Formats: sequence, structure tokens, C-alpha cells
Amino acid sequence: MPSLHAMPDDQLMLAYAGGDAAAFDVLYARHEGALFRFVRRLLGSALAAQADEVFQDTWVRIIGARASYQPQGAGAGQPGARWTTWAFAIAHNAAMDRLRVSGREVPLPEAGEDGQDPMEWLQAALDLAHPSTEDTAFWRAAGRQLLHCLDELPPAQRAAFLLHHEDGATLEQMAQSLSLSFETAKSRLRYALQKLRGCMRGYLSALEPGP
Repeated sequence: MPSLHAMPDDQLMLAYAGGDAAAFDVLYARHEGALFRFVRRLLGSALAAQADEVFQDTWVRIIGARASYQPQGAGAGQPGARWTTWAFAIAHNAAMDRLRVSGREVPLPEAGEDGQDPMEWLQAALDLAHPSTEDTAFWRAAGRQLLHCLDELPPAQRAAFLLHHEDGATLEQMAQSLSLSFETAKSRLRYALQKLRGCMRGYLSALEPGP
């Protein structure tokens, strides 16, 4: 039998649902960073101080729903889902619940406060190689702008972009996790990307090759 650390996410969740607490510890360690970044960025700057609470609520909901999880391709008439898609959908719902009920404003945090350098996230989002040392200042400024641009998106569009980026969800998976039609999920992602490109225009144009 493979070790817990070698098991895929869906098998870990089934093991945990069957009573193996150590399987949950492996799942938590494997995904805590990505889920926290998703929650933090979905809440935006206005509710940044509540990210820890919503993050913990996400895991409480995951624990509470452990018996209902159906892996992708499980059969028995259930569509199932990848564990990450299922967990990100739970995190999305927890964050959207908080956005609906809370209006408390907090100051805009410094870039990188959520545990990841925005320069690295920008590079990943644009699929770029690591910049040379002389370009570092440019990328750090671009990373700060990207976080600002994300904060300006409507929550529904921000969720679509983050699910696509953080979870790598396809449009079909995104529609399933957000309970949307395929066309609605596609439109939300398209509008989010259009707004982000417009907001980042000054930095993106600097990356285009000269004449």
C-alpha cells in the first residue's frame, strides 16, 4: 500500500472520510498555501483582515462535507470532481458568504503580505521565465499593479480568474464548481481577463518586442 504522501488527493479524502485522520493532515499540508491565497485574493483588500477566519471556515466546511465527497469518475450516477476543484468551490462559497454579509473596510495590504511574492505570481500568470536582476524592480512594480487590478474586479469575475489560475480549473470544472452554465463561466473568465489586460496595459506593452 502506498504511503499517504504518495496518494492522490481524492484517495486521501476518501481515506479521511473512512476515519484516517493522518490523511487529512497530508491534504492540509499539501493545499493550505494555495487555498489561503485563493481566499485572500477573492476577499480583496476590503476584507483582508478576515482571510484567516474564512480560511479556517473553509477547512471546517471541508471536514463537515467529507462523507459527501465523490471523486471524479466514481460512477453511481454522481458526476464527481477533482478534490482541488471541490475544495476550491467550498472556499469560494465561504468567501462569497463573507462578502455578502460584511462591509468592514480595512487598509490595502502591502503586496506580498499574503505569503507569496506578487512578482512570482505575475510571472506564473503570464508564463514568463525568471527575470534578470536588472528587471527585478519592473516585475515587483508589475506584481503590485496586478494585485491592485485583481482587487478592482467584481467578486464573481475575480473568482473565475482565481479558480482558473490557482486551481488550473478548466471551463467545465469551473462551471461545475460554481454551479454555472458553461457559457456563463466562459463569459466571466473572458471579462476578467479583458479587465486585467486593460489594467495591466502599461506593463504588458513594455514586454512586447520593438519594431
